[in-house]
Amino acid sequence: MRRTRTLALEEVKILVDWAAAEGWNPGLGDAVAFHAADPDGFIGAFVDGEMVAGISAVAYGEDFGFIGLYICRPDRRGEGHGKAVWDAGMARLGDRTIGLDSVVKQQANYRSMGFAPAYRTIRFIGSPNGPAAAGSDIRTIGPELVADVLDYDRRFFPAPRRSFLERWLRPPHIALAIVRNGAIEGYGVARRCREGSKIGPLFANGLDAASRLFAALANASGNVHLDVPETSRQFAARLTSAGLQPGFETARMYKGKAPQLMQSGVFAITTLELG
Repeated sequence: MRRTRTLALEEVKILVDWAAAEGWNPGLGDAVAFHAADPDGFIGAFVDGEMVAGISAVAYGEDFGFIGLYICRPDRRGEGHGKAVWDAGMARLGDRTIGLDSVVKQQANYRSMGFAPAYRTIRFIGSPNGPAAAGSDIRTIGPELVADVLDYDRRFFPAPRRSFLERWLRPPHIALAIVRNGAIEGYGVARRCREGSKIGPLFANGLDAASRLFAALANASGNVHLDVPETSRQFAARLTSAGLQPGFETARMYKGKAPQLMQSGVFAITTLELG
C-alpha cells in the first residue's frame, strides 16, 4: 500500500541525491537550505517503507508557492506514485500562485494543468576568460548586510523568503553584494555543486553591476553554471563573449496570476527547484 507524507530532512537529502542522478547537478548543501525554506514543503510517496517518489511544494507565505524536485524512482515509474505526490503538492499549495521551471518536453503537460509560460531560461556553463572584478564596493554579505539584502531581494522574487536566504547567504556559499552610499545595488551567490559551481541568484540594478558581480563570483568559483532568463539578452551576450556556452532550456511557468517583479534586474534565477 502506498503512503504519502511530509519528508524529514534526511529524506529531503535522498530526494536531492535523486536529482543528482537525473543529471540536475544540485549544490552540495542544497537539502539543508531547501528544507529551511519550508520544512513541511517536501512530500514523498512510500511503498513498504521505501520512498518511491518525491516533490517539493514550498509555500512562501499565503500567496505564492513553488513546485520542484518532482521525481519518481526509475524502477517504480508507471505505477501512479508520481501523480500521488503531484496531487499532494498541488493540494498543499492550494489557491496560491504557483511557479515551476519546466524542461521543454514537459511544458505541454504543465499547460494542460493550468500553467502558463512567463519566460524562457537558458543554462550557461563554463570558465570565464575575462578579468576578475575589483572595487571596494563589492562586499561579502555578512550579518550586517542580511536585512538589507532581504529587502532588496523582494524586488525580484514574488514573496519574502527569510528562512531560505538566511541559510543561502552563509558560508561555504560565496555571497557578494555591491554596496554604494549605504544601498544595495546588486547581490549574487555561488555554491559548490556536484560538478563545478552554480551562481544564483544574480540580481542587480543594471547590466554593469550584474557583470561585475558575476566576474567576482566566477573568479572565486572556477567552472560555473547559471540559469539566465531570456529577458537578460545583453548579459547572455556578455557570458558568451567570456567563453561560456549555452546549454539546456527551461521555462518559468505560473498557475494563477503571474507575479509583478523587476524582471529587468533578474540576471540569473536562484534555483530551478525552489524558484
